[in-house]
Amino acid sequence: MTAAERFARLPTAAKLLLILTAVLLPIGIALVWLGESGIRQANSALLQRSNDQSRIAASAVESLIARDALALRIAANGALSGGNANACQRAQRALSIAPAVAQNFELETGDGDPICTNGTVADTGALPRVAPADIALRLVPAAQAVAVRVGVINGMATALVPVQELRTSAITANSDVQALVLHDPSQELPVISAAPDPKVQTHVTDWPIGKGDVRARIATADRRVTAIDRLVLLLPVLMWIAAALITWLLVSRLLIRPLKRLERAVLNYQPGGALDLPRKVGPSEEIQELRNAFGRAVARVEESDAEMASALEGQRRLVREVHHRVKNNLQVVASLLNIHGRSATGPEARSAYAGISRRVGALSIVHRNHFAEMEENRGIALRPLLTELAAELRAGAPESARSFRIDLDLDTVNTTQDVAVAVAFLITEIVEFAMLHRPSDPVEISLRRASQLTARLALRSGVLVPEEDESSEKLQFERIVGGLAKQLRSTLDRKLGSYSVDLPVFPPI
Repeated sequence: MTAAERFARLPTAAKLLLILTAVLLPIGIALVWLGESGIRQANSALLQRSNDQSRIAASAVESLIARDALALRIAANGALSGGNANACQRAQRALSIAPAVAQNFELETGDGDPICTNGTVADTGALPRVAPADIALRLVPAAQAVAVRVGVINGMATALVPVQELRTSAITANSDVQALVLHDPSQELPVISAAPDPKVQTHVTDWPIGKGDVRARIATADRRVTAIDRLVLLLPVLMWIAAALITWLLVSRLLIRPLKRLERAVLNYQPGGALDLPRKVGPSEEIQELRNAFGRAVARVEESDAEMASALEGQRRLVREVHHRVKNNLQVVASLLNIHGRSATGPEARSAYAGISRRVGALSIVHRNHFAEMEENRGIALRPLLTELAAELRAGAPESARSFRIDLDLDTVNTTQDVAVAVAFLITEIVEFAMLHRPSDPVEISLRRASQLTARLALRSGVLVPEEDESSEKLQFERIVGGLAKQLRSTLDRKLGSYSVDLPVFPPI
């Protein structure tokens, strides 16, 4: 008797068993092999994810230290450029307007001798001397902080970054960090500590911070595929016997046909159109839930696409506006720095640096008064801005101009940030020139709305009266003022003892 004859004489159930066994058993073996390959890939992906999480936490710590170092360098450069006297007060004022930066710092000479200290700073003797634009780090376990030393012109500056800020930055960037320890060849500084859980394996990586003098040892949860998961891979082989008992009717009529109808409906779906799912998909509740799940998934995708399109357009407008404003501000500041830098020689350098400080202060006042989310409708109010600017200029006047007076007569008008920056610099230039050359004469500043869309800014002072022999300093002042007027896209009206210019403003509410 041949094999075909023997098969023909078997009962139908046996035939189905043999057929399904021949079909499903190789598939089960293939699934086991594919599953094992998938587990290896999953373990590799999980390991990479742990490394990414550790790198994100290390980058967050490094970014916090770099941000504090940058803010400290900028503040210290500005402070030391005005001399050692009251340098810490000037640096502290500069740091007070920077969000979330270290406020405890020490200024030192280039030889490492302390100049002044703001707050409590641990012993910095172990930190090396650094050149301008260079940086050095040292762990201070006794103070629970990282000491950061930056090199600046005419000296150095050292600040402490507390462990609490490092911990907050790391946890904010990645909440899955189990432990984080900063270490160098001689000591360690725990940042994040957690009681060890014997049920959770950890993955430890080591990352350099800055130049690598300090490193971050980070432990994250090691989520690998377990042995139990591997055992589940054997189920396809063990279940082929049960699968052989499934009847053709159950497979074909209750599963295959409804799924084919769902498949055709999904394939016929076009984005932007309606998803026409079949109402009747048999008695199986799972297939009905699958049909409903398709509908919900498509609805979420369409909603997500609409939200992403709206968010992308808003982001484009925001980035375009930010780039425009930053570009304009930097152009103005760069122009002023170049003009003053070319004329600063010998004893005039200190005065030039003081002038630069006043200009940067004027720019910071503009930014403090700027509300980007409201500018399109309301803009920046010039009256409080100019009042604050006048107070700032009087407070920073030199000794010879301590009694200098600034009289204000201002209407309430609103304008854009670009115009406010140019106005602030224009007033700063004229007031500074008057303080240095006619400290006994007051400066009168008036702002009057001229029309729905323009206002007239006028400054009056005896220093603006033309002289027969104009000095080089006066000629340079005239060039600067004329350039700032061009920023306002208006002609500077020069009269005897008075300069005035038209400003674009928003219509009154």
